[in-house]
Amino acid sequence: MATFEMSKILYITEKVMTLEEKRAWIRLVVAVAAYGGYVVVVLGRAAGRPLAEAPYAAALLWSVGAAIVAAIVAEVVVGAVNPKASLAKDVRDREIGRLGDHVGQSFVTIGAVAAMLMAVAGWDRFWIANVIYLCFALSAVLGNVTKVIVYRGSFPQW
Repeated sequence: MATFEMSKILYITEKVMTLEEKRAWIRLVVAVAAYGGYVVVVLGRAAGRPLAEAPYAAALLWSVGAAIVAAIVAEVVVGAVNPKASLAKDVRDREIGRLGDHVGQSFVTIGAVAAMLMAVAGWDRFWIANVIYLCFALSAVLGNVTKVIVYRGSFPQW
């Protein structure tokens, strides 16, 4: 009987990753990689000059476009690898999605307010564009980290 009790204690349930959790992971990785790549490119282009003088617009647009394409391609590949995975969202998926989106949206608001104040103060377009992109990236990271944590843990009960 002791071995039965011990086996119940040591038994680890394997959590199956839902399609929505896989999407959260994909979006998290893509957001970090795209923004990280953008920063590396812009810092490289500065080459000792002030950052505001570095050419950034093309890198920013390519970074955003590549992130969108990469996320779509990765989600299609994940869907093709497991075509029998359910595309239906249940109540838990919708609630986790809503929670992650609400948490991430805080950085969109912060970025918009910061950009507005920077524009009113007459800051250079470089800084305005970069604070907006940074806050979009932080929004994606924070929102998707929240989703992954809740999927791996439990949904908070209020």
